[in-house]
Amino acid sequence: MKYIEYVNGRIREELDGSSPMVLFGQNVTTGSCISGLTRGLVESGELRIINTPNVENTLVGVGLGLMLSGISSVFFMKQQDFLLLGIDHLVNTYNAVRIKQPEASFSIVNIVVDTGFQGIQSSLNNFADFCSIARIPGFAITNKHDADSVIGDHLTEPGLRIIGVSQRLFGTEVIDVGEGVRLRGEGDVLQYREGEDLTIACFNFSMPQGLKLNKDLEDAGLSSSLFSVPMVNSSNWDSVLQSVAESRMRQLVLIDDSKSTNLACHKLATDAYGRGCVERAIILSRPQGDQFLRPHDEEFNIDSEAVRRELEMAK
Repeated sequence: MKYIEYVNGRIREELDGSSPMVLFGQNVTTGSCISGLTRGLVESGELRIINTPNVENTLVGVGLGLMLSGISSVFFMKQQDFLLLGIDHLVNTYNAVRIKQPEASFSIVNIVVDTGFQGIQSSLNNFADFCSIARIPGFAITNKHDADSVIGDHLTEPGLRIIGVSQRLFGTEVIDVGEGVRLRGEGDVLQYREGEDLTIACFNFSMPQGLKLNKDLEDAGLSSSLFSVPMVNSSNWDSVLQSVAESRMRQLVLIDDSKSTNLACHKLATDAYGRGCVERAIILSRPQGDQFLRPHDEEFNIDSEAVRRELEMAK
């Protein structure tokens, strides 16, 4: 099953029978249904669906207003970049809303354009930056188990959150790492592999790179624990730090494919050094430059052999 088909199916399952609930966004039930993200959603009971114009600032305000009125909603967006138009609501209006501690939910589900240059209005891929500006919980979905955890636990949870899906992964087979996945800690950290030598933690949509590095290192004789951090602005990763402290090499590899210069993984690295549980943290991220304003692909490849050599040198 394709990634987008699985995410779409989990959304439909979670919203089935939800009431009262309003779903809205451009072409939610028409055209491509946001490239398949919302395909098959239908009104039933007290579930209402509205196909809207492109008025993102207004729509973010509508969702917050519905939440204040006790009505839960989901705003589906075809592109994260246009959420910039709703920043005032996400910061200032939300500050006024959250002190009232509303019991309804408002989820913004957007597509992060991480498939290369698609014009000057589709070049962000800075999911964590949207969340950090107003301390909004954010969750990135990269695989089957992330989807189960994020959609099942948070899509209709009271309060506001942003859920991001990767356009790059839309047409790929959904990643299923098999049995043994464990939810660790309150920060929605998922552990996928258990290893004794080192620890790998994946941020944003870098889980495919993390799985490959885990396998390549295993083939080279190094076993690594592998974590995914779906909550992009998490601050509770004790399970990751415990894994590092208990590993033989006490080394932490952090992978983040965001284009931000303020990477979420930097906080984890700082905490690891601050607690004295790591000998060395290796951060694998995109080179920063102006390529995001020019035609380019979005490949983010990791040289596993170079990482292995760096790990071995630091032993």
